[in-house]
Amino acid sequence: MPIEPQTVDAPLTQAAIFLVLTIRDTDTAIDTVRSALADAGGLIKSVAFRGLGSSFSCTVGIGARVWPTLVRKPLPAQLHPFRTVRGAVHTAPATAGDLLFHIRSDRRDLCFEFEQLLLQQLAGAVDVADETIGFRYFDIRDLLGFVDGTANPVGRQLPEATLVGDEDPAYAGGSYAVVQKYTHPLSAWNALSTEQQETIMGRRKADNVELDDARSGQKAHKTLATIVDEDGVEHDILRDNMPFGSAASGEVGTYFIGYARNLWVIEQMLERMFIGDPPGLHDRLLDFSTARTGTTFFIPPASFLARMDDEPAAEPPAQTPSAALERPTTDGSLGIGSRRSHPKDAAS
Repeated sequence: MPIEPQTVDAPLTQAAIFLVLTIRDTDTAIDTVRSALADAGGLIKSVAFRGLGSSFSCTVGIGARVWPTLVRKPLPAQLHPFRTVRGAVHTAPATAGDLLFHIRSDRRDLCFEFEQLLLQQLAGAVDVADETIGFRYFDIRDLLGFVDGTANPVGRQLPEATLVGDEDPAYAGGSYAVVQKYTHPLSAWNALSTEQQETIMGRRKADNVELDDARSGQKAHKTLATIVDEDGVEHDILRDNMPFGSAASGEVGTYFIGYARNLWVIEQMLERMFIGDPPGLHDRLLDFSTARTGTTFFIPPASFLARMDDEPAAEPPAQTPSAALERPTTDGSLGIGSRRSHPKDAAS
């Protein structure tokens, strides 16, 4: 069967739901989830047909904790739980999440309909770890007032940046995804001058033109979020971030979702932001953006998901489902100071 990637590169939409679920630790729950994931393609088509031209799609991700028992195959080469990043001032926490459903459409009702039908299929097998409803804000801006996602790859660079290739042939056509929910103290941010905000972001607010990189000392957000390896090669990720919030409750923020061919690219980006480059000079955007969640997933090809309920395990699981689903007790830190994979390691 030919490889059919999921639609990680779906066009930007007006609405989205970011749904993160945990799977209950029972055999029945695993069977229910496996069946639902195998049927996901059909459910996506059914809902999309009700809104032709609405750009409806859903991307499905699976976390490391449940992968061996749910998928019954070895983990993708770089898949592991989200690793907490602790800086001197700010922390990117690791939070629970076994399944990700990134539901997108230009119609909010279709997103709701799909989520409702999906949760009916999964009833009794999962719990909701987080549900965030996103909306497109003016001309693709975040609630801080800046255009978001300008650096996304386009054209032939898009699959090169997002889809696993021959470096992990068993999972070619898949992608890694990291999600984080950030909240913003808008009153503090809005108290800054436009020039101060632009210096933090590294872009002009009105027209989104990049400012020159600082030659030394404190770096702007756009510089810290740009990953260049020691050979001078820049490594991109695909972002489909969305604002979320309630004016009544006062909780507002940005839901970050990044898709990448190599998980280490996003991890190094977060390390540069939270630890600093050089260490101690963290991304000043974090003074106005608090990370509330952090979870990592692998996005298998659509053809892989469709076969989940049919194919036997490549090897019998070494543990019973309940034992395999036992939550990790490690702190999940990045292990700063230990050996980190060089970009070439991921392709070898």
